[in-house]
Amino acid sequence: MFPATPVVRRVLLPGVLALACAGAVAAQQPASSASDAAAGYRLPAAELQAIVDAPRAPQLMLGPRRDVAAMMQVPPLPSIALVAQPELRLAGVRLNPRAYAASRFSFGSDLWLMDVATGRESRIDGLPRPLSLAGALWSPDQKYLALNQQDPVTGANELWIVDVASRKARRVATGLNTVLGAPRWMPDSRRLLVSLRPAGQGEAPKIDATPTGPAVQETQGSGNVRQLRTYQDMLRNEQDARVLDHYLTVQPALVSVDGKVVHVGAPARYLGLAPSPDGRHLLSQVVERPYSYVVPLNFFPRRIEVLDLAGRRLHSVAALPLFEGLPSGNDAVPTGVRRIDWRSGAPATLVWAEAQDGGDPSRAAEIRDVVYQHAAPFTGKPVELAKLATRFAGATWGRGDVALVNEFWWKTRRVKQWQVAPDAPATAPRLVFEGSSEDRYADPGNAVVERDAKGFPRMKFSADGSAFFRIGDGASPEGDRPFLDRVSLSDFSSQRLFHSQAPHYAAPVALLDDAGTKLLITRESPTEPTNYYVHDAGSLRALTAFPHPTPQLKEVRKEQIRYRRKDGVELTGTLYLPPGFEPGRDAPLPLLMWAYPAEFKSAAAASQVTDSPYRFNFISYWGPHPFLARGFAVLDDPSMPIVGEGDREPNDTYVEQLTASAQAAVDEVVRRGVADRDRIAVGGHSYGAFMTANLLAHTDLFRAGIARSGAYNRTLTPFGFQAEERNYWDARETYMTMSPFNYVTQLKEPLLMIHGEDDNNSGTFPIQSERMFAALKGVGGTARLVMLPKESHGYRARESIMTMLAETDDWLTRWVKPSPQAAVPAPAAPGK
Repeated sequence: MFPATPVVRRVLLPGVLALACAGAVAAQQPASSASDAAAGYRLPAAELQAIVDAPRAPQLMLGPRRDVAAMMQVPPLPSIALVAQPELRLAGVRLNPRAYAASRFSFGSDLWLMDVATGRESRIDGLPRPLSLAGALWSPDQKYLALNQQDPVTGANELWIVDVASRKARRVATGLNTVLGAPRWMPDSRRLLVSLRPAGQGEAPKIDATPTGPAVQETQGSGNVRQLRTYQDMLRNEQDARVLDHYLTVQPALVSVDGKVVHVGAPARYLGLAPSPDGRHLLSQVVERPYSYVVPLNFFPRRIEVLDLAGRRLHSVAALPLFEGLPSGNDAVPTGVRRIDWRSGAPATLVWAEAQDGGDPSRAAEIRDVVYQHAAPFTGKPVELAKLATRFAGATWGRGDVALVNEFWWKTRRVKQWQVAPDAPATAPRLVFEGSSEDRYADPGNAVVERDAKGFPRMKFSADGSAFFRIGDGASPEGDRPFLDRVSLSDFSSQRLFHSQAPHYAAPVALLDDAGTKLLITRESPTEPTNYYVHDAGSLRALTAFPHPTPQLKEVRKEQIRYRRKDGVELTGTLYLPPGFEPGRDAPLPLLMWAYPAEFKSAAAASQVTDSPYRFNFISYWGPHPFLARGFAVLDDPSMPIVGEGDREPNDTYVEQLTASAQAAVDEVVRRGVADRDRIAVGGHSYGAFMTANLLAHTDLFRAGIARSGAYNRTLTPFGFQAEERNYWDARETYMTMSPFNYVTQLKEPLLMIHGEDDNNSGTFPIQSERMFAALKGVGGTARLVMLPKESHGYRARESIMTMLAETDDWLTRWVKPSPQAAVPAPAAPGK
């Protein structure tokens, strides 16, 4: 069944501007209109439709030996008929009940192979038709490519194998369950570990419309404050729990490349099942009762064990309880075993972290986390690999004498990286890097990893083993300049092997040799779309030639601009100008500003340049760029930093800093002769929508606002939001001051709100937009609310995107594009 058409509600303030320009709609409209909804989905202007339907470049998936790549084409957007397929929402998991798969609406529609040395492409025989790929995965030896073919309409969920040598595909298994995980290769490259629907499982339990009783929850007064975020899609009752049990229950199996299926143990509710590098052990995580109605699946009780390939238990690692909330603070973590996985490069060694402070960042502790390892046959006690003063943030495995362990503390934004010797854990760790996560200029990048012969990621070392490699964004005052470094293991000094140079933006993707002189890179410029190249000792060879997706907008001009806030913080934005426009020669344009605030602990870090002036001018339907085709200038991602240095909390001065940043951006585009000060709109998605409503409520800088999938009342997210650590009761004034819902009487400019009816993002429940609209209507404000059926936090269906653009275009044309001289002045609004 197709979904209902978008629900549209509108209300206008009596006496607002009555536009006299051609095609303008009179301001006196009904408070709401059923005809809007009856009209169904909408199509925007032809130039906007062309942007939505622009072709996408195929995805490149490099093989483990780096000499062959798989190329997968994904269509631009699915239809609403596909997005409207049945979907269950249980314990934070969204799934397709027909396919027994995680919900997804984008599938690969074509697949072929490319030789990296020559760029020659070859087709694959025997692929399923129509092709509908949920994923593709190279075998460790690169002889095979595993494909997960899904049809969300019929429910088919299959495993296919491509023999790379013969270029032929064949089906090897049906009846997969991929609700929580995709097939993965065993280290021998001859079998895959998959989850199947158990034989004789039958249909899912039916939801009885007649209630059997109330859903009851109870909390007992422990006196401990626990963070409890506003999660979506929680279980509501025992019926939901039984349905969840059905879709989580799988039969693990080993499927060989010739189609032989061997079951592994008995069916169970597996959260994860991962093979060890030696291929003889499986790390098993099984969910257990009791379930929760307030937290998602990843906080449910689980049993962690090591199994053999017959499913027999070899070792019990831990039994984790239900975690309904954590201590206050973004550095809080659950107690017990955390982030457990196999160590790459060792036959069968488990590695995990455990908090030493009860997971509570408010407790004083010299050691916050200990990283343990435990090798098969798992006798004796686990060995301490690292003692960390802050939280374990992951490891990159190399050799027995080299691994990198990261730690991080959110409160201070401090990061550290250590070199440890996993085969000699008593060896003192060596500090590789220490700094701030906010300091992009000093970011050394990430170690280059490659899949080893068993299929596990490991650090890439130089041929003599004395160095490793790092790839980084290369943030600088000139913008991002990606790089490749060779890092000495003796003193961690680095030698730059590659550095992106103007007027192009080039980024290393993979090393094609052991010296770091032959690379696979992407390269682009403002007018040249991203393509793949082989960079060999300075020479450059094109591997792909993807065309410009929107040639009609090739002459769009872009400039990375710098300007200063009144408190001295340096700000950055990317200014786009429509083809043919010349500042100074031509009259200033209407402008759309699109932004997203960010919190910082350092004004210096907030002042750093972001992005690059040499990136391709990709005109996506999702951001503000389509309106370049409608005669608007665009200021994309202008800095909106919210800074709280030292012990100060950033959000305690959120409104003041936000409005100062917006004022600085407006002043700059006006100073440049680009924008007409009286014809500027502001917009954003999610936290950017929250920003938009605040700017309309607290400034007179903008003619109108576009707010998509936002939250406006912070009392509905009482245990924190975005980067805010404090709960509502600890920071009541901040929560109230930041909530534009509390200032709707000051919000006099027209506000368009768009929201997916099925938003799954924590904190942006659809009721946020509904209540904000109701408040604006109640106080006589000017607003329009568009609720998109079957859409989540990001909109997916072509019909929804077209409607989103049509609504936005109408709003900008109606309220922003006409010059003030073309409108009848409105009565003066109360001051702000």
